[in-house]
Amino acid sequence: MHHRFDDPEAWSATFDAAERDAWQQPERVIETLALSRSAEVADLGAGTGYFSMRLARAVPEGHVHAVDVEPSMVRHLANRALEEGLTNVLAIEGTATETGLSTPVDLVLVVDTFHHIDSRPTYFAALRALLRPGARVAIIDFRLESEMGPPREFKIAPDAVEAEMREAGYRLSAAHTFLPEQYFLEFVAM
Repeated sequence: MHHRFDDPEAWSATFDAAERDAWQQPERVIETLALSRSAEVADLGAGTGYFSMRLARAVPEGHVHAVDVEPSMVRHLANRALEEGLTNVLAIEGTATETGLSTPVDLVLVVDTFHHIDSRPTYFAALRALLRPGARVAIIDFRLESEMGPPREFKIAPDAVEAEMREAGYRLSAAHTFLPEQYFLEFVAM
C-alpha cells in the first residue's frame, strides 16, 4: 500500500489525537517491551513521533532512531524532539528498501507500517545486520476485522506476518493480545 504522509501538521491531528491512546495503549505497549534505560530503539515509520517521543522518555540513557521515508516527517520529528527537549531522538530518513540506520539497535518497533513496506522479507532480512544480540522486532498492525486502519485489502493477517518474518530469518517470540484493534507480535532473529 503506497500512501503519501507528507503533511505532518495535518497528520498530527490523526496520529497524535488524544483518543488514539485508548485503543493504541502506548504506555502499556512500552511497558510490555520492557526496555532498559539505555536501550537503542528504532521506530520504523515513526510518522509524527507518537511512539518515538514516548520511547525517548523510556530510554533516557539510550536513543530512539525515529525513521521515516517522508523528508517532511523527518524534519517534523527533529523539530518535535527539540521542542520537547528530547536530545536522545535521532530523526532519520529511510527509503522503501533501506532503514537508514547506521548503528545496531536492541529493538525495532513497527507500528501501523508493516503493510506499507514493499518486499518485506528482503527488507527485514537486511535489517538483521543492524540488530544487537538478543534484539527484537515488534510489529503492531491492524487486525483484518478492525474497522480502523487501511482498507481490508491492504491489511495483513498475523499468520502472514509470521510467515514473511520467518522467510526473513526470524521466529515469533511473543504474541500480545491486549490491543483491541491490532495484533502485537515480537520476533527474534533465528
